[in-house]
Amino acid sequence: MLAAGAAGAGGFFLGVRYRKNQAEATIGSAEEEAKRIVGSAVKTAEARKKEIVLEGKDEIHRLRNESEKELADRRKEIQHQERRNLQKEESLERKLESMERKEEQIDQRNKKAEERLKEAEAVKKSQFDMLEKISAFTAEQAKEYMLNILEGELVHEKAVKIREYEQQIKEDSDQIARELISVAIQRCAADHVSEAAISVVPLPNDEMKGRIIGREGRNIRAIETLTGVDLIIDDTPEAITLSSFEPVRREVARVALEKLISDGRIHPTRIEETVEKARREVESTIKQEGERTVLEAGVNGVHHELVKLLGRLRYRTSYGQNVLKHSLEVSFLSGMIASELGLNPNAAKRAGLLHDIGKALDHEMEGSHVQIGVEVCKRYKESEAVVHAIAAHHGDIEAKSIVACIVQAADAISAARPGARRENLENYIKRLEKLEELASSFDGVENCYAIQAGREVRIMVRPEAVSDDQMLLLARDICKKIESDLDYPGQIKVNMIRESRAVDYAR
Repeated sequence: MLAAGAAGAGGFFLGVRYRKNQAEATIGSAEEEAKRIVGSAVKTAEARKKEIVLEGKDEIHRLRNESEKELADRRKEIQHQERRNLQKEESLERKLESMERKEEQIDQRNKKAEERLKEAEAVKKSQFDMLEKISAFTAEQAKEYMLNILEGELVHEKAVKIREYEQQIKEDSDQIARELISVAIQRCAADHVSEAAISVVPLPNDEMKGRIIGREGRNIRAIETLTGVDLIIDDTPEAITLSSFEPVRREVARVALEKLISDGRIHPTRIEETVEKARREVESTIKQEGERTVLEAGVNGVHHELVKLLGRLRYRTSYGQNVLKHSLEVSFLSGMIASELGLNPNAAKRAGLLHDIGKALDHEMEGSHVQIGVEVCKRYKESEAVVHAIAAHHGDIEAKSIVACIVQAADAISAARPGARRENLENYIKRLEKLEELASSFDGVENCYAIQAGREVRIMVRPEAVSDDQMLLLARDICKKIESDLDYPGQIKVNMIRESRAVDYAR
């Protein structure tokens, strides 16, 4: 047992010793490794330190070079600025010297000018003295003499200028009058339709003609007796013509006949009833047309009897022109012209509307429509200005007011406009045709057109037949021919055109 215990203790001791030796060996190895690592780190740090020191030296060297280069550039720039400043100073010094020389020259010239001025004053004084001796006038007397002569010349020139201004004013007044009339015409441009002097009533069939004639003609005699209208029944298919010098009667007959045809009962008693009913309808229409016309014209306070007479003008024509439309147009034109002249347009419009009122009664009363219109307007208390304008609108008496002159002009514009009246239209067309025919008769004329209502003829000539110089002679010859062969108002402008054209195509 003891031996075993001793052996165990010896083994334990040996094991402890062995482990101690191993631990010491391990610790020694670790210390050596630590020393090796520390040495390596020291060497690495020394190497990095040297590199950083070298990089710092290089950077310092680079910055030093850049600073030296920048200083050198700045020195050069400063030297350049110094040279420029020196040049400017030298230039300023030269300019100052030049200015000083010029000032000296100017002073010398001023002195010479003053000397010459003194010499001129002396010469002038001597000349004045000599003139006074020669003319036996003092300066004041000579001045007065010259002013008298100048005043006489000015009086003559003033008279000449006054005549020139008067002529110019007349020409300007004519031009303004033409512009006023043209503006009024343009603002009241209206179409014209010629009115028929007869009325045609359509029939449903030709058998109706026999029924209208009636047994032994009693129906047609009853219609003609009651209406005062002639019924023309001829070979015209499905139509009857009504003829009468009095348009209101013709309208009553037309309305009554249309009602009889529509009703189908045609006998004398029925005819009498229908004619009376048609007469009342036409009278109502006349009143409505008169009221509408007065309202459209903007004229207030017209007597109701005058309103009815205006309505009757709806069925009155003059050379194919409806008199009511003509009166309304004259009213508009008169108002426009008065407004353009700065006058009150109401009186002019009223006179223009009533200027042909006598035509509503000239079939029933003796005298011209002017006389009848004056009497009617006096009867219904129209103003003196309106009555005078009606009396003077055809020149029966002298126009003594601006309103009368305006109504005269407006009436002429409305009636004489091309197309307004049948007779004037025919003459107008003939004159245009004659004008074109006359211009075309000359050699070298290719085409010609009458324009602006015959106030201008535009002529195209052949360029190979008429030269530029010959155009003037040809235009003058055409003007002379027009003056000798045609009758026309105002003047006609001959507008001649010559042109050459070259046409080609790029393909």
